[in-house]
Amino acid sequence: MSGGVGRPRGAAVQAAGPAGAAEGFWSLERYVVFENEVKKSKFLVRAWPVASSPEALTLIRGASDAGASHNCWAYRIGDEFRSSDDGEPGGSAGRPILAAIEGEGMDRVAVLVTRYFGGIKLGVGGLARAYGGAAKECLRLAPRVFAKAQVEVLIEASYDELGIVYGSLDSNGCVRLAEEYGNAGTVVLRAMVDSDRLGALRLAVADGTGGRRRVVEAAAAAAAVEGAP
Repeated sequence: MSGGVGRPRGAAVQAAGPAGAAEGFWSLERYVVFENEVKKSKFLVRAWPVASSPEALTLIRGASDAGASHNCWAYRIGDEFRSSDDGEPGGSAGRPILAAIEGEGMDRVAVLVTRYFGGIKLGVGGLARAYGGAAKECLRLAPRVFAKAQVEVLIEASYDELGIVYGSLDSNGCVRLAEEYGNAGTVVLRAMVDSDRLGALRLAVADGTGGRRRVVEAAAAAAAVEGAP
């Protein structure tokens, strides 16, 4: 039996809290490959660090082997996770792979496990252990990196205050994203700041502008606009 992720079977999208801690998350440092054999069936694991669902699916589709028995996979990116059994009994492949990602405390990771049937049936429990075990061992051995969580912020300032705001951004390690014209001769600055530096940035901007300007999280600003009558 062959399967491909271009037409995923049994794929499910669900929402949950972020896998990483509030201050950051662990992910893969690079693409890795691992192979394991269980009762003559070969389980080939490929895992990638990913930033988005489209990227994860593109990598999975590109690496899947149409000549294999099954191409089962899972990924987790923040509060989104998805998995596929690709024709294996329900819950015997995709979910165990996802559990391996979560069990290793990782986020923004995609894992594909390709099975080449060796002639001996494993049963539902055996399949779950084989898929989940191969994925877990791959992630356990893989080099990983800790990435700090970041927040996108907005700061509206007058032209005379730009130097102060720029200095506050730079001193707190922020990444400037864009500048947009605001109301009454002001400029709205967009930037990314590490979550653990957000408080310091707010204090620096408030002190530097005599309390006239404040730092607003972009997500909160967008929610306020959507909720306006």
